[in-house]
Amino acid sequence: MKIYVYSIATLSSFLLLIAIFAPMEKVFPAKPTQNFFRPSWFLDICFFLGQYILWSGLVLWILNYFSFWLNDIIPSSFRNKIGNQSWWVQAFEVIVLSDFIIYWGHRIQHKVGFLWQFHKVHHSAEHLDWLASHREHPIDSIYTIGLINLPAFILGFPLETLSGLIIFRGIWAIYIHSNVRLPIGALRIIIGAPELHHWHHDLDRDRGNYANISPLMDIIFGTYTCPDHEPEYFGIKESFPKNYFGQLIHPLLPNSIIKKTEQYLINFKRTFYRFFYQ
Repeated sequence: MKIYVYSIATLSSFLLLIAIFAPMEKVFPAKPTQNFFRPSWFLDICFFLGQYILWSGLVLWILNYFSFWLNDIIPSSFRNKIGNQSWWVQAFEVIVLSDFIIYWGHRIQHKVGFLWQFHKVHHSAEHLDWLASHREHPIDSIYTIGLINLPAFILGFPLETLSGLIIFRGIWAIYIHSNVRLPIGALRIIIGAPELHHWHHDLDRDRGNYANISPLMDIIFGTYTCPDHEPEYFGIKESFPKNYFGQLIHPLLPNSIIKKTEQYLINFKRTFYRFFYQ
């Protein structure tokens, strides 16, 4: 029954996102020559289905387990004071707190090799649109969602406050990956825009723009960048599998095995070429 419910919810979400973002990408395209069925579309469909049907439940279970384990860190009196504030005050505090935490957590992902092994799955996308936002390793999802939500939950912000913001952040994440360029002028310094996040996905791993909703953290800490044009290329400079299971397994393998496998494939291609073409 759960599989049936998840399948209906997944199909409904898929159709809704198409209805929202396909017209935007058609009318305000960042890269006009990019088609709806662009390269690696099927790969990102696999990530979309995996995220909605398989991994989302696992991620939520893990976060829920650790949230109860960490509840006693903060005194209940402080948690009650947080929960008794007005919704608008809570929402503002949660956004500022989570944006600060995710900024540094995201920046660390690009600096620490172990975290980058999982995060580069997301950055391996060579074409950005609403669907590409779902290309994310499950362990990377646990890390990111945990950073965004667990601290606020532990501090005492009620689920009613967090749930609406979680939905908003999810839609926002899809929007900033979409193939949309809708300049908003000076407001992008406060709100952000797809053009900012597109530069984060530039081939240069240290290009910047690590913030989530507002780019203020990037401005404060000197990592803000926004040229007046789109990056020429997206993706990563490292060699990486082009299929779903390969991208799930690759980050879990020791570097020694990865290097040996890559060298084996190189040698096999050379042998194949010499045998058939010489």
